[in-house]
Amino acid sequence: MVRNVSDLRNFAVCGHGSSGKTSLVDTLLVRSGAVKANPSVDAGTSICDFDEEEKHHHHSVEATLAHFDHAGKHFNVIDTPGYPELVGQMIGSLRAVETALIVVDAHAGVKVNTRRAWREAEEAGCGRILVLTKIDADNVNIPEIVASLQETFGPSCLPLNLPIGVSNDLKGIASTLSPPSDASGAVMNVQAIHEALVESIIEVDEDAMERYFEGTAPTKQELAGLLVRAVAERTLTPIFCLSTKQNIGVTELMDALAAFAPSPDLLPRQGHKGDDWFPLDADPSAPLAAQVFKTRIDPFVQKLSFVRVYSGTLRKDAMIEASATRKGLKIAQLLDVQAGETHPVEGNGSQEVGPGEIVAIAKCEELHTGDSLGEIELPDLTFPEPMIALAVEPKSRGDEAKLSGALHKITEEDCTIHLEHDPETKEMVLTGMSELHLALIQERLHRRDHVDIKTHEPKVPYRETIQTNAEGSYRHKKQSGGAGQFAEIHIRMLPLPEGIEVEEFATKDRFPHMKRTHYDPKSNFLWIDSVVGGSIPGNFMPAIEKGFQERIRQGVVAGCPVQNICVEVHYGKDHPVDSNETAFKTAASKAFAQVFKEARPAILEPVVNMHVTVPEGNVGDVSSDLSGRRGQMAGMEQSGGGMTTIEAKAPLSEVATYARTLSSMTGGQGSFTMEFSHYEVVPGNIQQQIVEAAKHSDEEE
Repeated sequence: MVRNVSDLRNFAVCGHGSSGKTSLVDTLLVRSGAVKANPSVDAGTSICDFDEEEKHHHHSVEATLAHFDHAGKHFNVIDTPGYPELVGQMIGSLRAVETALIVVDAHAGVKVNTRRAWREAEEAGCGRILVLTKIDADNVNIPEIVASLQETFGPSCLPLNLPIGVSNDLKGIASTLSPPSDASGAVMNVQAIHEALVESIIEVDEDAMERYFEGTAPTKQELAGLLVRAVAERTLTPIFCLSTKQNIGVTELMDALAAFAPSPDLLPRQGHKGDDWFPLDADPSAPLAAQVFKTRIDPFVQKLSFVRVYSGTLRKDAMIEASATRKGLKIAQLLDVQAGETHPVEGNGSQEVGPGEIVAIAKCEELHTGDSLGEIELPDLTFPEPMIALAVEPKSRGDEAKLSGALHKITEEDCTIHLEHDPETKEMVLTGMSELHLALIQERLHRRDHVDIKTHEPKVPYRETIQTNAEGSYRHKKQSGGAGQFAEIHIRMLPLPEGIEVEEFATKDRFPHMKRTHYDPKSNFLWIDSVVGGSIPGNFMPAIEKGFQERIRQGVVAGCPVQNICVEVHYGKDHPVDSNETAFKTAASKAFAQVFKEARPAILEPVVNMHVTVPEGNVGDVSSDLSGRRGQMAGMEQSGGGMTTIEAKAPLSEVATYARTLSSMTGGQGSFTMEFSHYEVVPGNIQQQIVEAAKHSDEEE
């Protein structure tokens, strides 16, 4: 079914854990009549938290798509997890919607993931609406929390409604957009907020603003139209107050979303063909532009690729272009998704969906999260880099293939989980966002895939590099009775700063005899062929690069991968009989290691940005603890509700298991996020410990 774009509303429900996001979505589905149930997150009967891990933990683990109809509009809603470790689910979901509903517990106030949701919504270009939940809780201070939101996110955050009474005295909701004749019971001055609201709304239209200051107030219809623009252009962030427990303010929120939330044609999107970028047209007859924003491996219908259509029409059985494959892709069945249930998309004789729609494609193994569908490509989805690694193996012998398949499914579903096979140790290395993230993965393996694993301690992804220039040579000569091996290679080695353009670095001034270059962005490794006079035949150059790459993976001084390095091959010798690819590969690896040790080698450690939110009484203890972990304070600010957010940078090795310490220091009230910032050189004494530990490990093996 191809709906009228103006009748669609797409929003993601985001925020910190336990703020009431899932309960809100459950309530919206029940109130709209989309489902008939009496759901409860605590009782494990939530509509959106249908997965076994979610029922067990009583919180969301993955994003859940649902839909309902209200006031003549069709709503697609995505409930996202609130734990910082699961931020990848929120990032993908925000790409698929026009509006972010950022949920804030009125008692707890702004927390770490509230801020993260705000930033990610900004990055995705979404309109933002703040929803204060649990206004019936004890000791709720609405003026204080509104002031905290304005202090944190700006003065454009204004209430569109206010409670009449709070906590046990909560009686209802009063609109500030259309104030009632008697709003004396409201917790703030309704008329004052109405005036601020009108002034904020009319800022998007110069004519309306000019008439207003000349004494002509906008009509209700005019305000409604301008409010949609203000939300879409992010000049206004409405605040709504509600209680799902008492069902107060829920209908008002639904009415407001129908009236004021941006439709898909109001939020500009861009796509590209080759190097050309252009705006997408939310028109069913336009060229197809769609993107996979989430993948789920369902035990019944197998792989589900969740797709948002931005332009054109997506049809079942159509052959379309896809960024995942060079050949055409045939679209299998299109599915409507209602939390844990799927049904074929209904249409007039054929399955098809138009711009603004969100559906799932079943059993299309070629599709992955972030892939574009159609001749127009969408911008890539960017996820944070996971940092905590575990070597994993099955507890039961013979489960290796089963474990490999289960882990592949998990990495398909969550782009913040990486799986690598270490060619040296033959281990499977799983990397996630935190200890909690990796623990959830282990639970999912046990519950869904019936495979248990053994793990080693988390590994910190150290790197090796050099700090000065060096040069040298290596001659590989081996005689074994028959054909021998001979290769000689001379190299120069230079540090390659991160962020520098290769074209700026690899110049004729620096490398006068440069013939060609090859760059590996993953390790920021550049190698340069400056061999003249045929001293090394060209057919051996690929073998030399293989030798370099092998040594880069193995490391030199501590067994850590090498990065930020340039190697110039400028001379060598071969033998007409004994030279071969194996000989030059070995010589390249040995030369690399030998010269590396002369170039002031250093160990690099990952540094993370941390946002730690704690009760004000714990700020001193937490700051002191972070300083003891080689952390550097970057600032702090009030978060409302007696909480303070500390911003800091710290080495990952010092905070890899920080969750335990923070919980102990704050009695379980603290929370934090961390994300990769950069690599920097490890202090000398710690560097020596890392090198010694690597030597000890090698001796044991």
